[in-house]
Amino acid sequence: MSIQKIARLAGVSVATVSRVLNNSDSVKDKNREKVLEAIKQSNYQPNLLARQLRTSRSSMILVLVSDISNPFCADVVKGIEEQAEKNGYRILLCNSGSNIERSRSSLQLLAGKMVDGIITMDAFSKLPELTHLIGKTPWVQCAEYADAGEISCVGIDDADASQEVVRYLSGKGRQRIALINHDLSYKYAQLRQKGYTRQLESSKQAWQAITYASELSFSAGKLAMEKLLAAEERPDAVFAVSDTLAAGAMSAIQQAGLRVPEDIAVAGFDGSELAEMVSPPLTTIVQPSKDIGRKAFSLLLHKIEHPDSPTQRIMMSWHLTERASA
Repeated sequence: MSIQKIARLAGVSVATVSRVLNNSDSVKDKNREKVLEAIKQSNYQPNLLARQLRTSRSSMILVLVSDISNPFCADVVKGIEEQAEKNGYRILLCNSGSNIERSRSSLQLLAGKMVDGIITMDAFSKLPELTHLIGKTPWVQCAEYADAGEISCVGIDDADASQEVVRYLSGKGRQRIALINHDLSYKYAQLRQKGYTRQLESSKQAWQAITYASELSFSAGKLAMEKLLAAEERPDAVFAVSDTLAAGAMSAIQQAGLRVPEDIAVAGFDGSELAEMVSPPLTTIVQPSKDIGRKAFSLLLHKIEHPDSPTQRIMMSWHLTERASA
C-alpha cells in the first residue's frame, strides 16, 4: 500500500500522512489518529531506510532492560512500546543484565545512527560508564538515576514507599520485620533498604534482619527466606523488594510448616499480576509500571525533538494494596 492510498483511506492529504510518519508536531491529534488507524488497518510498512535518508531519523529507539524476566521490567517495556507505536516509533530491546559489555555491543547502534534515542533500566552503578558510551544521544533512565539529575528519568519515591510497607507491618503488631533485598548496585535496592531502616528507627524497633537475594527470581527469594528461618530468632514479618522474591519467600515459609500471615506476614513490591496469583494473595506496593514506560518514551521523544531541553525528573504516584498475606 502506498502513502497516497493511506491518505485516501484516512481522508487526509498526502502531506498530512507524511508529517505523521515523520513525527511532526504540526499535525492535529484528530488527523494523527485517523492516519495511524489507516496504517494499522492496511498493514502499511513505511520504507524506514528512505525515511532515515530523508529526515536523518530512524524512528527506532533502543531499550536496555536489566532483566526482562522481571515482571516490573516487562510491564515498563509494554508501556514504552505502546507509547512509541502511537508516535510512529518502534523499539529494539536488549536484555543487558546490567552487563556493560552486553550494553556496549547494543550501543554500537548509536554510532550507526540506527536509533534516535535510548531508554535504559540498568543499575545505578553502571551510569557513569553508560554516560561515556551514550554521549549526547537523547537518553532517559527508568527507575535508576543519578543524584545529580544529569539524565532525564522517571520512577517513584522508593524510600517513601518502602517506609510505608514497614509502617503498615508495624501497625499490624509485627515486632521482628525482616527485609529481603537485591543487589545494592541498583539505586532502588539502596532506597528501599533506606526506607526499611528509617521506619524501624522511627518506630524505635531495634530488631532488624536483612538478607540479599542473588537475583530477582522465585528461587532466590525462597533461598533468602530459608536463611532468615534458619536464624536463631526468626522474623514475624518479611518485606521483599519485589513480588517475585516475596512469592519465593512465601513458598519457603509454607514448606517449613508455618502459616502466612499467622506466623509470618509477607509484603512485596511492584504490584505485578503475580501478587494476585499466589496464595494467600500478596500485600504489595503498586507502582504504575506501564505508565512509567509511557512517560519515559514521552520524555525521550521530547529530548529527540528538543535536544537542548533541560533534564526532567518525574516521580510518579504509588499506593499500598492490602491483601491476605499481611
